[in-house]
Amino acid sequence: MIAKKHSANLRTYLNRQYVEAGCDEAGRGCLAGAVVAAAVILPPDFSHPLLNDSKQLTQKQRELLRPIIENESLAWAVAFVEAPVIDEINILNASFKAMNDAVKQLKIKPEYLLIDGNRFRNTTGIPHSCIVSGDALFKPIAAASILAKTHRDERMMQLHEKFPHYAWNKNKGYPTQAHRQAIVQNGITQWHRRTFNLINQQLELWT
Repeated sequence: MIAKKHSANLRTYLNRQYVEAGCDEAGRGCLAGAVVAAAVILPPDFSHPLLNDSKQLTQKQRELLRPIIENESLAWAVAFVEAPVIDEINILNASFKAMNDAVKQLKIKPEYLLIDGNRFRNTTGIPHSCIVSGDALFKPIAAASILAKTHRDERMMQLHEKFPHYAWNKNKGYPTQAHRQAIVQNGITQWHRRTFNLINQQLELWT
């Protein structure tokens, strides 16, 4: 079914064995923090009963899987694109940059990229296919989604220690009502995305 739905490149990929890297990102919809992407090359026989789209897993399950993926993968890498760059090039291009950066950091060069989503601007020179809901269909993408999510959450937990007003330990920078109210009360930090609709008005940088 997948081969019929997607491109000729993907049909070719499915018909032979490639060194493949799955790619996914986390944090596109946040008001604060980096957008984070991961690229993962798994062994052909890798399997784990919990492996799935990170959004379908609990935090505990993601944290259990992270060291397993990092220890058993053939190669993995994570890339961060911070808020000032997001503001400069926009979130879509920042997501593309993060995925390209993650792929380029892999210690093994993949022969094919499996990209979660429907769009990708590829600067790696490696053939790729975009797959909607790919993190629920392909193990390498699922693994990448878990690494992107857990590494981003870890960063937001660290930032929470410096900026506890925003409850990033709970919302991870996403636009919850409590997060928006904290922006109203405390202003914004250098970690906020100034081009996003933070509270429907322009705020000065809080220092």
